Amino acid sequence: MTDTDPNRSNTPSANPSRKSEGDSVPPLADRLARAITLAGPIPIAPYMAAANAHYYATRDPLGAAGDFTTSPEISQMFGELVGLWCADLWDRAGRPELAWVELGPGRGTLAADALRAMAKGGLTPQVHFVETSPTLRAAQAERVPHAVWHDETTSLPTDRPLLIVANEFFDALPIRQLVRTIDGWHERLVACQDTLFLPIAGKAVPESVLPPRLQKAPPGSIIETSPASVAIMRDLAARIVAQGGAALAIDYGYAGPAIGDTFQAMRAHAFVNPFENPGEHDLTAHVDMATLLAAAITEGAKPYGPVTQGAFLNTLGIAARATALTAAAPERADGIAADRARLAEAMGELFKVVAITAPTWPQPEGLT
Repeated sequence: MTDTDPNRSNTPSANPSRKSEGDSVPPLADRLARAITLAGPIPIAPYMAAANAHYYATRDPLGAAGDFTTSPEISQMFGELVGLWCADLWDRAGRPELAWVELGPGRGTLAADALRAMAKGGLTPQVHFVETSPTLRAAQAERVPHAVWHDETTSLPTDRPLLIVANEFFDALPIRQLVRTIDGWHERLVACQDTLFLPIAGKAVPESVLPPRLQKAPPGSIIETSPASVAIMRDLAARIVAQGGAALAIDYGYAGPAIGDTFQAMRAHAFVNPFENPGEHDLTAHVDMATLLAAAITEGAKPYGPVTQGAFLNTLGIAARATALTAAAPERADGIAADRARLAEAMGELFKVVAITAPTWPQPEGLT
């Protein structure tokens, strides 16, 4: 479970601050160091939450000049196919009046492409964004000016079905890590010496909280969980079951639970130490797709997947869309082919796709 492509993004919904840091406010690293020095080591989750809240509130991290690039920024084909997926599902569900929701919509690129494709199929829904970064909200407003913004999922509409898209959203939510030592499992904490942050083993946790097949893993093993991701998925699933609709999640991930340390940081399209300069680079972890689906099942939603991004896009017709784009702009043939290969091949295995629907909604395309 290691990342091989620096493509990820989007802002967590649990961002505790939407203000940029002023010169009069000590840097985040100094404030975290002071807090840890006074109160002791903290779990990975609050460290990650604080770092990402600052990071996303203070910059646009996308593109060549930023820290990473996402699938929608690579090619319009990605957003268009997501939009066609939504329009097809809506059509087979009886064309209800609904709201289209994107969690962590980046610059709004996916939304703009998806909405254009949906409109060709007759779907022109209300648009709602879950986004806390003022910088990214401004970029989104340029592309989708009629959107309604939300700080968290709990304020989404309750009077109609929802079609929810979460592309590279769950990976930025805080994780908890447990590490195995010679005397058992321990919560992994972040300590600080001067201004040096480092992970340490904290208090012991009982083996019974782990899946039986992982309890006797060798010393040095790490297990990750994301209570924040589970809570958000359960909320979304409960809404979809009650209101109708579906949710589509695309992220680099795995079908877990599993052993592995995937906590990582990205800056200037390269990996860096996640325990250095918190708040100045993007912190992520691979997403346990099986656990997300299990959380949705507890609320009564129908689960689909996981499948690879490559399989998903190929089923939806990325090859045909690339051919059409090439016919319209032959001079771009090489670039279009490279973009298709990157989305469906280079990123095609690393990224996974899952979906959930209301019990009465049809099975979505591209997922089993």
